[in-house]
Amino acid sequence: MNVTKDKEENRKKAEEFVREAKNKGADIAVLPEMWNCPYSNDCFRDYSENENGETVSFMSRLAKENDIYLIGGSIPELADDKVYNTCFAFDRNGKRIGKHRKAHLFDIDVEGGIRFMESETLTAGDSATVIDTEFCRIGIAICYDIRFPELTRKMALEGAELVVLPGAFNMTTGPVHWDLSIRARALDNQVYFAAVSPARDENGCYVAYGNSCVASPWGDFVVHMDEKEGICVAEIDTDRVKAVRNQLPLLKHRRPELY
Repeated sequence: MNVTKDKEENRKKAEEFVREAKNKGADIAVLPEMWNCPYSNDCFRDYSENENGETVSFMSRLAKENDIYLIGGSIPELADDKVYNTCFAFDRNGKRIGKHRKAHLFDIDVEGGIRFMESETLTAGDSATVIDTEFCRIGIAICYDIRFPELTRKMALEGAELVVLPGAFNMTTGPVHWDLSIRARALDNQVYFAAVSPARDENGCYVAYGNSCVASPWGDFVVHMDEKEGICVAEIDTDRVKAVRNQLPLLKHRRPELY
């Protein structure tokens, strides 16, 4: 989805898209990273809310009204005067079943490319997050978290068969690293991996790469969008996860005593 400076407009768009996803048969809907707020250090604190704030209440209602699991992308969360990049997850009844605070802050300075320092305004989370659903266990990470394969492995070892990543790669890293990273995390851990980005806005303060997609436990793409606003629906087959893990038992062949 396109993200604007108007929080209420962003909520209306999120509601429209979740309802459309439900009408297309989705049981789980996922929003992108920082979907209610421009992706800018100048905005994170001004747009932040606590965990009982208006946007979290809105997501809870949206899940319940649509009888859908909602993994709410991420929003700036205010707690103890600190701001976190946080994903809230809800079950079909609107009950909150998980909260992931982005564990790895996006502090990069690429020569000739992009400089962005999340740590100037955000605080890092300190845990891995796996939630239980009627379908399977689902791991949740946010954007830069994908760069650290140990986190996805930890979630897989804790039973995750699907990992969801709200993320907003940029036009420096996105074209070379987005698809590669998603397929690698899916393949190495034999999970479905769903990565959900804001749409690309060439005139925005941060130009996201877009290209939301879902990779399979075999490492190929089930669905793959482009940079424009839109919705895609993918089928997650947990039997395929089990089959791939039986046929190519990577997780069973681990030798943690060596590494």
